[in-house]
Amino acid sequence: MTTGNDTRCRLPKMDRLLDWPELAPLAHAYGRRQLRSAARTVLEDLRRQLPQHPATDFSAECIVARIQKLLLRQQESGLQRIINGSGVVLHTNLGRSPLPAAARRVLLDTAWGYSNLEFDLTRGERGERSAHVEELLCELTGAEAALVVNNNAAAVLLCLCALSAEREVIVSRGELVEIGGSFRIPDVMRQSGALLVEVGTTNRTHPQDYRQTVSDRTALLLKVHASNFAQVGFTAETSTAELVTIGREVAIPVMVDAGSGCLLDLEPFGIAGEATVQSYVRQGADLVTFSGDKLLGGPQAGLIVGRRNLVQRLKSHPLLRALRIDKLTLAALQETLRLYRDERKAVDQIPTLRMLSMPFGEVTRQARRMVRRLRATLPPAITLRLHDGTSAPGGGSLPLVQLPTRLIEVTVSSLSAHRLEELLRETTPPVIGRIKNDRFLLDVRTMTTDDIPLLAGSLRQALEISHG
Repeated sequence: MTTGNDTRCRLPKMDRLLDWPELAPLAHAYGRRQLRSAARTVLEDLRRQLPQHPATDFSAECIVARIQKLLLRQQESGLQRIINGSGVVLHTNLGRSPLPAAARRVLLDTAWGYSNLEFDLTRGERGERSAHVEELLCELTGAEAALVVNNNAAAVLLCLCALSAEREVIVSRGELVEIGGSFRIPDVMRQSGALLVEVGTTNRTHPQDYRQTVSDRTALLLKVHASNFAQVGFTAETSTAELVTIGREVAIPVMVDAGSGCLLDLEPFGIAGEATVQSYVRQGADLVTFSGDKLLGGPQAGLIVGRRNLVQRLKSHPLLRALRIDKLTLAALQETLRLYRDERKAVDQIPTLRMLSMPFGEVTRQARRMVRRLRATLPPAITLRLHDGTSAPGGGSLPLVQLPTRLIEVTVSSLSAHRLEELLRETTPPVIGRIKNDRFLLDVRTMTTDDIPLLAGSLRQALEISHG
């Protein structure tokens, strides 16, 4: 390496650096192009550090170590498994519903080989991709027909485009919601070409409000799930059954955006307030849209069930091709829906349902097992204590529900809770928890016994990183 009065001369030239024998194994492992890019980044970082930190180590050993660390980080970045200790069951930022194990085999088979995605094996000719789950959805919900697109926002958009473009759609003011990602019902209507007509007030909407507003331009009566907020106090809303009665009186279809898409009555598990898709169908809703990756517990998808003639109009709309789901999503959704044929199996094998329905006593037992197994493998510098707490359903579902849970407080000597939280996001796999009252906490409800060895490894990694 050259030296000189200008400390920047202490850095090697790129071409010479790439010829260092110490970098040969990295060139072989990552390729010369990626090595060059990483080396350039490291050299630029070092040049920026020089004015403030002239004593920085610029030895070949240090530079090679920096390049190797950057290449490793690049290799591990991107989509990866995470341990969710946040206590939010349907954590949107963490991918919402983990898929049931039953989906694993069919996902592998579908991904690594050809499949009958749009091929009718009985007739030997082209078929519909939704056919693989349409019969299941009709069986489970009692609807005449079904269709699947890539998410619930797409399902709502398709219905509005196909049924109400340039015509009026009547919605209660109290249901003009905005959910995560700035998804607003009025914006979706505007994109579809539908004309929004608001009725009622923010907190109270009565059946008569709809009756007085219907005109010969009205194409649809729309009821929207409140999603991630709830109104309490002096409120009133028109029920689905009441809206259906009005729709029958004026011969206008009723559509329900059910949001989370619950196919199982959660009241036996102490979770009230979430209507099932089946109940909307029984009440006479002509179309119901809902998500696949929320309370249903499957992959991201938008599901539409309802009257056959309306679903057929959706299937023939040109927008459908832009919104269709891929084969892997379809495969995972198919296996998730099959589990609902036996409700006990669904609760036991669909992770989202299992987490939501787990009794506090079982959570406590699992917490004690986890702490016992972790303590057996962790160094004395890492201590664990149990506390009571609450979990949240998340994902825009059941905003008023708090689930009793057990929290593992993790303490690492010489580390603050905030520094520990930062370090655990850098481990493999990353660990996401929460901080409360300057304590780093992991919620047992959203973790599994399979996470224990991985969590132990991540905690040890965090300790090693903190020591340099």
